[in-house]
Amino acid sequence: MKKSGSEKDDTQGNGAQGVVLYRKYRPQKFADVIGQDHIVNVLEGSIKQGNISHAYLFAGSRGTGKTSIARIFAKEIGTSANDLYEIDAASNRGIDDVREIRESVQTLPFESKYKVYIVDEVHMLTKEAFNALLKTLEEPPAYVVFILATTEIEKLPETIVSRCQTLTFKKPSQPMLKNDVVDVAKKEGFELDASSADLIALLGDGSFRDTLGILQKVISSADVTTGAPAGALANTNTAQKITLAEVEAITGAPRATLINEIIEAIAHKDKERALTVVQATVNENVDMSVFMKMLLEKMRFVLLLRFAPAMEKQIASQVSQEDFLWLKKLSGEKDINISSSVLLEMLTAYENSSRAYIAHLPLEVAIISVC
Repeated sequence: MKKSGSEKDDTQGNGAQGVVLYRKYRPQKFADVIGQDHIVNVLEGSIKQGNISHAYLFAGSRGTGKTSIARIFAKEIGTSANDLYEIDAASNRGIDDVREIRESVQTLPFESKYKVYIVDEVHMLTKEAFNALLKTLEEPPAYVVFILATTEIEKLPETIVSRCQTLTFKKPSQPMLKNDVVDVAKKEGFELDASSADLIALLGDGSFRDTLGILQKVISSADVTTGAPAGALANTNTAQKITLAEVEAITGAPRATLINEIIEAIAHKDKERALTVVQATVNENVDMSVFMKMLLEKMRFVLLLRFAPAMEKQIASQVSQEDFLWLKKLSGEKDINISSSVLLEMLTAYENSSRAYIAHLPLEVAIISVC
């Protein structure tokens, strides 16, 4: 069982080479948390009222802040590092591990009002371990608080879930991730244009941790090209600009020119050209799921510019100026083949691509159908 030293680990060495960004910029207080207001409000309310539950269940997809908020909550209820325990159930999943917890909870806190146990990936526990944990959850000492975290709540026994206060974490939206990327990049001494930040946010797939991991890869590669140590520009007044082309090259993401070309081909019902672009994408070994996401996003922008001109300013803030002018020009053309039904066909192709024997086949079929 690991006694937490997480606060020190996450903050020491800020600005030094090799510091992991998602740890460096991990929220340290409730005010720092992004996109989980419904969770923060509940926890802050329970603290103010002195109504602390003996067991919480934090459920949500990876990288949404479950562990970070668990640590913040422990700190807010006055738990010191000596009384905070973090257990990874993926590697400590047996009955003996849970028995160790059961024995540990019987001892009083060293210096805090509460002893807090954060059990990450709790769905990984064995059946026997769950049964042992259940007895502890039923009658825990008044000074013990359990925070169970899981990405797969459906795998938990109902007997465990029913004994916890369940809080469901939302995936951050792409604009949230984009703003976070821009903010962190700026703190590290880098400047990202709208398209670059948008692409990194899209690749992050609803996870703060994964998004900052991609940003770290981009920044590290940019540092290598300039010969500067990682984060060296953070304390200067000169921000190093990172272009969309650099982000595409570093991450292996589809080139924006390919996305634009296939949209133009679909808009003009040129299926041969569109299918040729698909093959070019396959030849570049591009992730078809990412390609389809980018395709859907831009086709949606074209549709919105046609039918919701009031959203023009909002769309302009999400793409480069060059891309916005191209989108606006395309949306203004008469009788273009981009409609709600075409977008729906592409959405179906995206949903099918992940389980298709040939990943790009659903897109090819959709192109032939809509053109």
